[in-house]
Amino acid sequence: MSVPEDLLRDRAQLTEPVVMHLQRLLGDWQILADLSFADLLLWVPMARTPVPEFLCVGQMRPYTAQTIYTDDLVGEVLRVTDRPMLGRALAEDRVIRDADPDWSMGVPVREEAIPVRFVDEVVGVVTREANVSTARSPSQLELSYLQTAGDLAQMLADGTFPHPGGDSEEREHSPRVGDGVMRLGPTGEVEYASPNAISAYRRLGGLERVVKQDIAAFDPQPEDLLAGLGEGRAVYDEVEQDRAVVLRRLLPLMRDGAVVGGLLLVREVTELRRHERALRVKDATIREIHHRVKNNLQTVASLLRLQTRRLRSQEARAALTESVRRISSIALVHETLSEAPHQQVAFAEIAERILRMLYEGLADPEVPIDFDVGGDPGDLPAEVATPLALVLTELIQNCVEHAFPPDDDRTGPGTVRIDFERGPHTMRVVVSDDGQGLPDGASLDDVARLGLQIARTLVESELGGTFEALDADRGTAVELVLPLP
Repeated sequence: MSVPEDLLRDRAQLTEPVVMHLQRLLGDWQILADLSFADLLLWVPMARTPVPEFLCVGQMRPYTAQTIYTDDLVGEVLRVTDRPMLGRALAEDRVIRDADPDWSMGVPVREEAIPVRFVDEVVGVVTREANVSTARSPSQLELSYLQTAGDLAQMLADGTFPHPGGDSEEREHSPRVGDGVMRLGPTGEVEYASPNAISAYRRLGGLERVVKQDIAAFDPQPEDLLAGLGEGRAVYDEVEQDRAVVLRRLLPLMRDGAVVGGLLLVREVTELRRHERALRVKDATIREIHHRVKNNLQTVASLLRLQTRRLRSQEARAALTESVRRISSIALVHETLSEAPHQQVAFAEIAERILRMLYEGLADPEVPIDFDVGGDPGDLPAEVATPLALVLTELIQNCVEHAFPPDDDRTGPGTVRIDFERGPHTMRVVVSDDGQGLPDGASLDDVARLGLQIARTLVESELGGTFEALDADRGTAVELVLPLP
């Protein structure tokens, strides 16, 4: 749970629908801060306090002006007597403006208190605070910004901003005010366009003039924008023409239930999309390579199986069979990488498939064994997953072949278990069984065969980890501690 959610649900004790509305506001109010050249603070009334108090649950600094607050005020509680405007905006359900600037912070600050309406209830107050010490004759850009900010502030008080719909991912990648702004009339005529917005549309094709033109005169796909204006519906999409790509976000401006205009944010993302396409091609190429490596490894394993059938020496047949299992465990990793969208694999799936492979290849009906996996290793890169898969293959095969002899007097099935414990920088892996254990007085090194030697070498040399035997009440246990990249 994020800090604002914790404040909204626990300290302010707001209902779930109100919390969701305020969360949408917190995800979308950067636009209002930038257009206002002002800091924004979101306050909600505290529940059941003798003197009315307000809790700060959100703060937004503008990109278009210097912030007033260097400290974060989220979590602070103020009495209504400290900021009377909060109480007035909540009680009177209207925007309250200071007549004179406040000099308490050392600079003249003009403050407004905007009620936040949800359905039929005022659930909070947004204060909009701007430093007026740098006030000068405003440019056309600043006038257009401030006019649009006023419309959005009134929509906030009316309960029509933020617009419904649109997920957090859209808001994260959507255009910002500094990327390019157009102010549209209710029928799509451009009333103002910032220089960046004009440049973005010039990338889509040659045009002489934008202001006072209808959006349909120069936008390659104006239908959705005009439909959004007509229906009072927000639009988020992108258009492409002449190999140029522009993101568009339209916010209808409402007053008394009618559309009075539109705020169109645009961002030219041609190079970004080109890099994304190049990455997708590269990713597809890498996945195809993993697929071919997997096929080649399976071919090698098949050839070794054919060779195994032609050998008469049991020792040679066993050696080739072990080699086939090692190759198959590496092929499992490459097969998973060929299916993964990124060059990371969910290693829990690899572990399950290794256990299944060994169960099918080594299981003896006379000696039943249960396999189990505990914990979650998470996603691992190929350079860790491949040697670790081979290490687990060797350790589990060793458990199956040596921990449970046919003449064991156990009444139930044996158990082989893998436990994963992942930390921030390391991962601990324990492979254990409840079999007959090591001979009295013997250590793991004393009984180590080729498989255990391979496992230790891979862990210590290639993975840079540690390989140790643990004391166990019954059976054997091997602990691996691996650094994570």
